[in-house]
Amino acid sequence: MPDNLEKIRLSVVIPVYSGENYLEALAQQLDELRSRWIENKAPISLSEAIFVDDAAIDNSLHVLNSLSERYPWITVLTLSRNFGQHPATEAGILYTSGDWVVTMDEDLQHPPALIEALLTKAVTDGCDIVYANPKHAVHQNLVRDLGSRYYKRIIARLTGIKTIPLINSFRLVRGTIARAASSVCSHDTYLDIALTWFTERIGFVRVDLKDKRLIESGESGYNLRKLLSHARRMILSTQTKALRIGGLLGILTFFLSLSFGSYIFLNYFFEWTVMDVQGWASIVVISSFLGGLSLLLIAIVIEYISIILLHTQGKPTFFLVDRSGDKLLLDYFTGSKNADPA
Repeated sequence: MPDNLEKIRLSVVIPVYSGENYLEALAQQLDELRSRWIENKAPISLSEAIFVDDAAIDNSLHVLNSLSERYPWITVLTLSRNFGQHPATEAGILYTSGDWVVTMDEDLQHPPALIEALLTKAVTDGCDIVYANPKHAVHQNLVRDLGSRYYKRIIARLTGIKTIPLINSFRLVRGTIARAASSVCSHDTYLDIALTWFTERIGFVRVDLKDKRLIESGESGYNLRKLLSHARRMILSTQTKALRIGGLLGILTFFLSLSFGSYIFLNYFFEWTVMDVQGWASIVVISSFLGGLSLLLIAIVIEYISIILLHTQGKPTFFLVDRSGDKLLLDYFTGSKNADPA
């Protein structure tokens, strides 16, 4: 690549809560990737790594400050208190300037060497978002792995968002989309759901991921309360099909009651059948009519509330994106021995 061409910039965002034992190795692996791109004169550069101190409970901040002095491309942001992984990630993304943004965990669960595989997938298939999708169980904890997998599948069916099972905190996002999505996220917005408001070009790469911290020490940055909070935020950030199914059920019940009522009315005049018990048909018709009408009205109110909620959360009417720089990366990665499409 000619030296006078401006390189495509990659930003890495890493929220930090209890990573003092992993940050040194993580920074070193990022530096190895950065150096390899420089040596190979790649059209992309790792321009910055933004570590977000989310009120870390260990000595992570001291380690980060030391790393930022050693590596000038490392920036440390300090949040005023603990806000959680997604808000910390969003804060870091808003400080990025890269054409592409990679988000990853602090504990080496997401090897930086796999970033090239994500980039290759993005420029090969024209994706705006690429998730690292684990080939095997990440946590090696039956309840944790199965619970996460099937919960995402259930939410995908309820919401109609087919990419929800792919969701992972190790993601590559086009920079403009990442910053736009982060800028509209409110307190209860799920970042990955907000990303789907801006693009449907979402892909994944199957890779080996292991939660070494949980496997080796049994400790995790997430307890049951935090996991349930994540689940609640995911539901609140979507328009679930279940609500509309309730509305359709109300409409069906409403029209069935009208049809049955018409039959009872005509039966009264033409005496098609003999009814030994009087009054029960009227009760059934009235109950069905009022029940169906109530379901329909409730569904309409919930639909309006859902629309208002998505509006307040910042769901856009439209968004523009520039993919013109992808060809440079495509030419490099498809012809580079360093690329690992996994």
